Amino acid sequence: MTAPRAWQVVLDAVERDLLDGRLSPGDHLPPERTLAADLGVGRSSVREALRVLEVVGLIRTAAGSGPSAGAIIVARPGGGMSALMRLQVAAQGFAVADVVKTRLVLEGSIVTDLAAAGSPDLAASAQILTAMENQTLTEAEFLALDAAFHLSLAETSGNQVVTATMAGLRSAIEGYARAGAAGLENWPATSARLMLEHRGILAAILSGEADAARLAMHAHISGYYAETHLRDH
Repeated sequence: MTAPRAWQVVLDAVERDLLDGRLSPGDHLPPERTLAADLGVGRSSVREALRVLEVVGLIRTAAGSGPSAGAIIVARPGGGMSALMRLQVAAQGFAVADVVKTRLVLEGSIVTDLAAAGSPDLAASAQILTAMENQTLTEAEFLALDAAFHLSLAETSGNQVVTATMAGLRSAIEGYARAGAAGLENWPATSARLMLEHRGILAAILSGEADAARLAMHAHISGYYAETHLRDH
């Protein structure tokens, strides 16, 4: 097995401390020099790890001195689980096939439950779809809104664990969607089809057709994965 990179050792240590309750929001991380000595890595590796931690929203750093200086653990709206999943994505990523399989399970369950609930409030999801119909959007902008649409369904479900998981996977979903779009011959045709599929999913949910909603979501996710040939990468 390949030894972890030095900066990843720091990430793993912080993750363990969070999971074990030794670190909580509002706590300061030890100084760079202390972390480097305790973990047996160089200070440059500690700084690299802190940059990743800040990018994924797990900490914020401030220069100077006083109670607000240094690296501090911060809370995120999605909660600790999504922060840790973003940390994993930033550190080493997930296999695309694994992300797709997870989406099929999670999002199939989300739309099934929403359809069974009866008259869910899908205004936020519909608003995102309206924004996606703007013909001036770039591929990246369209796909960012696409990821937001799928997250909005999770948020509407009210299941905080599912929502946190989807929020944590968002950057991975967006990343593989962009990578796949780069190899498509006709992006306008694909994006138009994706929009029709989104509308179909919403319609099935609103009409209370749980099986139809689940099948539509499965076809939507697996169809894009197959079309982009991401399984070959």
